[in-house]
Amino acid sequence: MKMFNLSFDIEKEEQWLNEQLQKGYRCTTISGLGIYTFEKTDNRYVMRLDYQDYLPRNKFKEYKAIYEDFGWSHINGHRLGGRQYWQKEADGQNEIFSDRQSTGNYYKRLMGYSFWLGMLCLFFSFSIYKDSGLYLTEGLWNMKGSLFWKALLFETPFALLRFLPVLMAVFFGTSYYRAYRKYSILKAK
Repeated sequence: MKMFNLSFDIEKEEQWLNEQLQKGYRCTTISGLGIYTFEKTDNRYVMRLDYQDYLPRNKFKEYKAIYEDFGWSHINGHRLGGRQYWQKEADGQNEIFSDRQSTGNYYKRLMGYSFWLGMLCLFFSFSIYKDSGLYLTEGLWNMKGSLFWKALLFETPFALLRFLPVLMAVFFGTSYYRAYRKYSILKAK
């Protein structure tokens, strides 16, 4: 069975994947385009997601070996960085982070990921808007009557697309804030 899910929130994606596992499906592959392949199983599985920055080849092998020693199988992820997908049969030891320090490090990596993607989106949106604004139709605001409304309706979907980087920057800012809150609560304990 193939399913499509495009999620920028790593925790919501993990929750969605575990919901599929609870329905009796085991994840076999994940494509970069948000297509997940599941197969029916009678066993209970659990999935955890991790975010890693760039790891050299030998460090990535060590990273994978540590988790595989505890029964996790690596479904998807790359040593160049990004989300790492881990799955194993549910056995009571269903967390990939064994202590507060490793959980804190995870939230710090998430904060860095969210911060830099948010900055990239802000930079991109600034470069788009600095000279032109959202609506690019020349003389749009001077048009009258039905010509104005037709031009406005035609241009609005494109203006919304140009606004997308700003929305993404807000999303990544929110993601940064959530990771920061969880990290600070963890540090306060």
